[in-house]
Amino acid sequence: MKFEPDRAEGVNAITRHDAGRVWVGGTLFEHSVLVPWVGTVQPWHAKVPADLTPAHFEQVLALQPELVIFGSGARLEFVRPALYRALIDRRIGIETMDTAAACRTYNVLASEGRSVVAGLIVAR
Repeated sequence: MKFEPDRAEGVNAITRHDAGRVWVGGTLFEHSVLVPWVGTVQPWHAKVPADLTPAHFEQVLALQPELVIFGSGARLEFVRPALYRALIDRRIGIETMDTAAACRTYNVLASEGRSVVAGLIVAR
């Protein structure tokens, strides 16, 4: 029996991740990224959650998601809600988890056709 992956056409899928690296489709990224459900993966210039500013979440907002999955790195680390106030004000959901869990959760939501963005801290 032949198995084929169930992928929606044009939807970004995170195909692999490990310490300091993430693959979207066949493209390797060794830095933090924003992965929108469709469109271009963007660099997200933060090496650790402490580097994040409100401007980082304004960049997320520009992608017009209905939901944001924040991957905080190798371990779960919450950021102050004031940083993502722009998302709260527009009633855009945000969930925080470690980056590995964020990758898995993003893929499930994107495969369901949700307008989701993964903000992933990718650091060694």
